[in-house]
Amino acid sequence: MSIDGVGALIAGGCLVLAATAALALLWDRLRRPGRGALIVAVVLGVTATAALEVNRLTETYPSWAALAGEKAAPDPTPRLVADHSPAQGRLVTYTVPGPASGMTMPMTVYLPAAYFTPEGLRLDFPVIEALHGYPGTPESWVRRLDVAGHLDREIAAGRMAPTVVLLPYQTPQRLLDTECTNLVGGPQAETYLTVDVPAWARGHLRVRTDRASWALTGYSAGAFCALNLVLKHPGQYAAAASLSGFPGPGIKVGDRSERTTNNVAWRLSHLPLPPVALWIGWADDDTGARDGSRAIVALAKPPITVVTAAVPRGGHSHTVWRQMEGPAFDWLSEHLARPGRPW
Repeated sequence: MSIDGVGALIAGGCLVLAATAALALLWDRLRRPGRGALIVAVVLGVTATAALEVNRLTETYPSWAALAGEKAAPDPTPRLVADHSPAQGRLVTYTVPGPASGMTMPMTVYLPAAYFTPEGLRLDFPVIEALHGYPGTPESWVRRLDVAGHLDREIAAGRMAPTVVLLPYQTPQRLLDTECTNLVGGPQAETYLTVDVPAWARGHLRVRTDRASWALTGYSAGAFCALNLVLKHPGQYAAAASLSGFPGPGIKVGDRSERTTNNVAWRLSHLPLPPVALWIGWADDDTGARDGSRAIVALAKPPITVVTAAVPRGGHSHTVWRQMEGPAFDWLSEHLARPGRPW
């Protein structure tokens, strides 16, 4: 039984109901120690079931082994996540080493259907790095946001060019939020995402290598990541899309750069602005992301170009991000070079 499956949640709920029923039926027959034990069992059951639901929503721990702290041995063999028809893209998981960052982590990759056609075999494809929130993993893009389904639909409708989408981890430790930065004395997530991941993709996938073919997107903490990284690495990325992002990282990096060079608002206010394109979206009832996004829009001046999108309600949720991801991917595709011949 998977830790993040509905079965575990149902089992937890059943145990809580059983303990509650036993407490009600046996209250008059039990002495104080027995009553206390059942009360503790009910409280622990409710707490555990709530924790399972939070984990299911955030996908922090995909397995019981991960919860126990076990780390899977790196598997260099790519793994197909799911079977697809010839008209659909494929999700494949690879192990991506990081010689520059010292990090080695799995990465899921969306390969569009055109990647496997006779014509596509002669092409190199544009790339979008899609960054997850915290807590969370790339599985949130796959399972909660149905990224493959959205990409298939947008590409099939002609609103998006066939594009390779990388879904890397932004943290090697599930309960350590890096915000895609290089933490002092900790994981070098920024280096992994902007040096190691692109280098691996260029060496192992048929992708374009020019800056005009690379972009970033993300939701929540991943949205901050996308904006921060595109401003810090404009020679690597041409555009970024933010889904409910913030101007600051909300963590301590260790060198106070969360107030300066790792702060989107500070960079826009104090440093020369790079020629990048930004898509910034939020929900109007998500006050933190709304106000933060509006602040970024107000500070972004030419040569930066900005497009905004807002939905009236939905809060800070996957419901909102599912509404935004299609338009965001379409917009990014418009700002990227098309698949092209490498020779």
